[in-house]
Amino acid sequence: MTDELIIGGHRFNSRFILGSGKFSLDMTRRVIEEGGVEMATLAVRRAGAKGEGNVLDSMPEGITLLPNTSGARSAEEAVRIARLARELGCGDFVKIEIIRDSKYLLPDNGETVKAVGMLADEGFIPMPYMMPDLTAARDMADAGAAAVMPLGAPIGTNRGLLTRDFVRMMVEELDVPVIVDAGIGKPSQACEAMEMGCAAVMANTAVATARDVPGMARAFRLAIEAGRLAYLSGTGRVLEGRAEASSPLTGFLGGQD
Repeated sequence: MTDELIIGGHRFNSRFILGSGKFSLDMTRRVIEEGGVEMATLAVRRAGAKGEGNVLDSMPEGITLLPNTSGARSAEEAVRIARLARELGCGDFVKIEIIRDSKYLLPDNGETVKAVGMLADEGFIPMPYMMPDLTAARDMADAGAAAVMPLGAPIGTNRGLLTRDFVRMMVEELDVPVIVDAGIGKPSQACEAMEMGCAAVMANTAVATARDVPGMARAFRLAIEAGRLAYLSGTGRVLEGRAEASSPLTGFLGGQD
């Protein structure tokens, strides 16, 4: 029995998406292998670099590339970056990332909705990074988003799933995959997101800043798999105000022989 992640008609077995921005080229390949990663982001500027600085050279064969529009401050800029990525051979997937806030690096949902529609019309498979707002997420899905990627916490902070209640709303109400992106700092937090029903988790800083980077990639893979299995299995009920014995209480407490 398979449990595939389907995004834009493409099928994936792994639900761990790697943000590759903070890794050396050699470590990128190692982390992909240890994490069982099948999709990884890349910055278009690194894909266009000449010589040994080209991130495309570090990607294992068969990996699905998810170029991001990092640096874009408007829908039009995001579209230009996506077109460049396609010309460089990165394919049709694109992570739309439009940020005008230089302090907290929060995505601009309004411009992102516009970019989703423009890129979907050109045959791209848009995966927008967004503030976790259900109304904006619905607009993005209607505009052609193949998945939505709400932040768990401000990017790079490793603070965890601070937006869990808003993400849960999106999981319950949307027909497209919900992928938590940004802020996840520990495998346990990735597991929680998957237990809630998120389709996948993207991580970068949490892995890149670990003492043992390949080991942390492996830990994230296992946590995401465990969380997905827990979600599919259905977590047990929660009792409030009383306890319940886990095995039958026979004559032991009554003092019987």
